[in-house]
Amino acid sequence: MNFEALQELALRMAGERSVDRVLQHIVEGLRERPGVALARVWIAGTGDECASCRMRSVCPDQSACLHLAASAGTSVTGESWTRTNGSFRRIPIGRLKVGSIAANREGLLLTDPLSEHFTNQSWVRDEGISSFAGHPLIYHDETLGVLAVFRRQQVDMEEFQWLRMFADHAAAAVANARAFSALAQAERRIRQDERELRLLIDSLPLSVGAIDTNDRLYYINSAGQRYLGRTLADLTVGTAEDHRALVYAPEDLEAVRSIVGSARGTGTACEFEARLRRHDGEYRWQLIRYEPLLDEQGRVVRWYVIGVDIDERKRAEERVRTENVVLREAIDQTTTFEEIVGASPRLRDILANVVKVAPTDSTVLILGETGTGKELVARAIHKRSRRSSQPFISVNCAAIPPALIASELFGHEKGAFTGAVQRRAGRFELAEGGTIFLDEIGELPLETQVSLLRVIQEREFERLGGNRPLRVNVRIIAATHRDLLKATNTGAFRSDLFYRLNVFPISIPPLRERAEDIPMLVQSFVSRFARNVGKRFASISAKTLELLQTYEWPGNIRELQNVLERAVIVAETDILSVDETWLRREPKLEDARMLGLPDQLTEQERGLIEAALMETRGRVAGPSGAAAKLRMAPTTLDSRIKALGIDKNAFKTNY
Repeated sequence: MNFEALQELALRMAGERSVDRVLQHIVEGLRERPGVALARVWIAGTGDECASCRMRSVCPDQSACLHLAASAGTSVTGESWTRTNGSFRRIPIGRLKVGSIAANREGLLLTDPLSEHFTNQSWVRDEGISSFAGHPLIYHDETLGVLAVFRRQQVDMEEFQWLRMFADHAAAAVANARAFSALAQAERRIRQDERELRLLIDSLPLSVGAIDTNDRLYYINSAGQRYLGRTLADLTVGTAEDHRALVYAPEDLEAVRSIVGSARGTGTACEFEARLRRHDGEYRWQLIRYEPLLDEQGRVVRWYVIGVDIDERKRAEERVRTENVVLREAIDQTTTFEEIVGASPRLRDILANVVKVAPTDSTVLILGETGTGKELVARAIHKRSRRSSQPFISVNCAAIPPALIASELFGHEKGAFTGAVQRRAGRFELAEGGTIFLDEIGELPLETQVSLLRVIQEREFERLGGNRPLRVNVRIIAATHRDLLKATNTGAFRSDLFYRLNVFPISIPPLRERAEDIPMLVQSFVSRFARNVGKRFASISAKTLELLQTYEWPGNIRELQNVLERAVIVAETDILSVDETWLRREPKLEDARMLGLPDQLTEQERGLIEAALMETRGRVAGPSGAAAKLRMAPTTLDSRIKALGIDKNAFKTNY
């Protein structure tokens, strides 16, 4: 056994990628050396092998032993020793000579007489074994196994040292083969997983594609190819943009490119609806989602595209929209301004202006005292506009805390402020394509006025916490009971915003200035409330009608509504009447003289509190509540309301 032979054998081992073939090279190469009777390799068992090993109970730590993995040799009678399932197929580490080599991690050389060193003494004598050499297979400080050689000739120290070098080569070859085997097994698992994943994706009733960073489509599943009637090769001809031109409707192509381009620029997902050309040539609506795949550095490595056919849903929505339009037209043909009751000249002028301005997209500013029905006029404008089939979103600016009004109007991104746990669309987004009604516009904080001015001028806004503008197509109708022009002089309202809003002003007169409409209003409200409570009235007391027409109505139509609802509830006959004490009247001078000073103060206090409650619709606390208007603490106002016996809930009904 010389160095050249061992080197040649080591090279053969290094080229193998199978552990079994490496071990076979080791034992067969050693068997060919002169005087070698038997060469064997034991490999340290893996956890699974040792757990099921019958010799586990005799292993020192009851977990590890050496497993005979390769054997090559020839007996004196010519019998081949290649079996690995003989008496010494399992050797506990630390037991016998081979086990000791593994435990000590040192080579062992034995010469004549050998019989006294081995259990099977007769085999040593009969086969003429005169020496034994064994070395541990150690790689990166890990004991992989033991290499052992039985010779019919003596092994000198030089050969023993060369065998040590060979054992090192063998250990490296075993480790490399194991690593390659593990890698090959991992690759097989990956390929199998890929096959299963592709089978799963192909079985989905969705179109799924993948696009690289150069915007080229490099994969589309079977369902997508069947839906489009095109193969991947058909869709990858030409430039990167050509695949979209092949599948999207020409009318949608520009919008799709804009949306996808924006998403690719920011590296964020996007979702949109567009029409795709199906295999039969029909363009059908699809919900498309682009989802980026990011690497560990957060860079986009590819885009996944998923398409879901939503054409039936879109058709159903269109049918409902058409039916709504037909229904609205039928209603409009039978009723005119059915919610706005009255026939006075002032009211007819207002309705004439509504008819003129409704078909336009001009901004409208509705002016009038609290309770005069400003929202009804706004709804009438929307109903008769080209946007009537789209949303009408109403926002009471006075009812929203100033700190939240911007989020309410424009929405916010996740994490924009404490409590913003998810993205939320604002009222402007909800009103897209329709009308937004900003009631009590005079209560807007100045910083929110700036954002609203941008919406009016540029038709775009940003969500709170966002960094990109959102386009919006919304008509704005605003309303207020305040003198905005006076507010601009004091700096409480921006003059540029006022002139943007005041394109088409409509002033609604208070109820006291159109008393001739009161009988019609009374009849309308009484009929509605009577139906709600299951009552019928033959007539309304003449005295009641006279009383209602001569009253000043500081709370306007809303106050009239509240009074009539109370009258319907308490009525015990089929003739409706109103208790005169329900109507709040300012005491005349002669009446005041008849009252003592404490009584006068009490009545004045009651009048101020009720007026404030009427103006704020029964709201006590908050920046737009009655307490703030009276410059009182909310707790103090509550105690005075209770002391005076005022029912604040009676002021909460909306007209």
